[in-house]
Amino acid sequence: MILTTLAVSCLLPSVPLSVLPSVSFKDTARQAGITFVHDMGKSGQKMMVETMGSGGGFIDYDNDGDLDIYLVNGAPVTGSTASSGSKGAAPKDAFYRNEGDLRFTDVTAQTGTADTRYGMGMCAGDFDNDGFTDFYLTNFGPDVLYHNEGDGSFEPVTAPSGTGDPNWGSSCAFVDYDGDSDLDLFVANYVDFSPTNNRFCGDYPNNVRAYCHPNVYNGQPDVLYRNNGDATFADVSEAAGLTARNGNGLGVVTGDYDDDGDTDIYVANDKTPNTLYRNNNDGTLTDVTLLAGVGYSIDGEAQAGMGTDFGDYDGDGDLDIVVTNLDFEYNSLFRNEGEGIFSDMSYPSGIGAVSLSFVGFGADFLDYDNDGRVDLAIANGHILDNASYFNDATTYEQRNFLFRGGANGVMTEVGLDSGPDMKTPNVGRGLATGDLDNDGDLDLLVTVCGGPARLLRNDGGNANNWLSLKLVGRASNRSALGARVSMPGPHGKMIDEVRSGASYLSQGDFRLHFGLGPAGGAQGLAPPFFEIRWPSGEKQTVQAPGVNRTLTVLEGTGLVP
Repeated sequence: MILTTLAVSCLLPSVPLSVLPSVSFKDTARQAGITFVHDMGKSGQKMMVETMGSGGGFIDYDNDGDLDIYLVNGAPVTGSTASSGSKGAAPKDAFYRNEGDLRFTDVTAQTGTADTRYGMGMCAGDFDNDGFTDFYLTNFGPDVLYHNEGDGSFEPVTAPSGTGDPNWGSSCAFVDYDGDSDLDLFVANYVDFSPTNNRFCGDYPNNVRAYCHPNVYNGQPDVLYRNNGDATFADVSEAAGLTARNGNGLGVVTGDYDDDGDTDIYVANDKTPNTLYRNNNDGTLTDVTLLAGVGYSIDGEAQAGMGTDFGDYDGDGDLDIVVTNLDFEYNSLFRNEGEGIFSDMSYPSGIGAVSLSFVGFGADFLDYDNDGRVDLAIANGHILDNASYFNDATTYEQRNFLFRGGANGVMTEVGLDSGPDMKTPNVGRGLATGDLDNDGDLDLLVTVCGGPARLLRNDGGNANNWLSLKLVGRASNRSALGARVSMPGPHGKMIDEVRSGASYLSQGDFRLHFGLGPAGGAQGLAPPFFEIRWPSGEKQTVQAPGVNRTLTVLEGTGLVP
């Protein structure tokens, strides 16, 4: 272990303090009114589901222009008694309405979303194109589809919609995979653990239990639901070509990695190969994992994939992939080389070595300092709550990572220099990114297994200029999922796409956020222009009226006042 630590320290990039960002993150959850504490349903029997959750994320459910927060809770696993921490009350999910100025009100009861099953994650999208964002809740057991009624309440429509997969759901994403302008739904499922087959893992001679490795259970099949256009869905998993039927799925992200105008799907799997599905634009998907080179580590091993995201970290105009993994592995960064091929740049990029003694979960590409380069945030926390018993060099609670993007695709971990609250260890799971206070820089929501949710407010990121874009589809799906925006930036062309889900069990801001650096634009362009490629295939070029503002663009029309 000493040799490993020395090797890691030698590989970390050295950055003078003078070039570190003047941005800090402060945990303002309690101050903002977010009192949610995750109940993991701890039984003492090391039931596997207890340590894997949970997630949450952002949804502007009332269309008032700011981000509301939904947080997913656990529950007693056995169903016989309330778990520790619940004090006799049934744990339930929580919904918080954003009142502005980082003040939130608990509206769980009013919205009708107090689900009491063992929850895992969520994803959002307007599946019926009525102008109000709906969301899907994955559970340890039957999932739930919530329809936004438009009056501040939600109605569970799981049974009539034909969704509600009964397996152990993890991450999910709404996606218009067949290009018919309504949103379909992809759900990743994990393993066949249940309280009745809770196997003994750990130190058997000394009767010290640990949470089990996924390979002691069987994987469960992922599901693809096609939207029939009448508020019902059909399971088209087999017909569409899903091949990883037992893939131990944990993370899902959607994006057009080959830039052919349709949305592809990537799944992070736990100790089975990750899966990249290329969209054939005919209602089918092709598993191109082996050809693309994104299924394994650099030495050909399937790693413990947890969270994942698409983003153009090297600024070359195409989407790259990040995957978080277990300790003694490394977080993977696959660079898109074009022509459907990726290279493992985990170590050259700077994110691989530092992750060797950490367990990564949620992951988001973002530009937290608005300098026009893509950065990366990762939520960390071990699986084993008695990790130090099995390895005295590791801990259960771990600090999160913040990587600052630099020239030539090199990223520098600056979490220790980004405020005291970024140094605070947690059992991080979900991670969602969005501008919660609409001040022009991106904040972080971190969900904690068995602990309070963390709202990390960005202080200082808006010292540089920025532009935020809310896209509204007409010929395309109303949520504009799959729309791609490209824009000249301080260091070259910038791209991003509107997507649902991603990270780990989490939903981020639908608005696309671009940092423009100190000059307010690129190559002297002020105000900047940007091009939108809508899922319908239509292209629009829009001239922004200025910088440091949020713009709404309606497909086929342009800027909306």
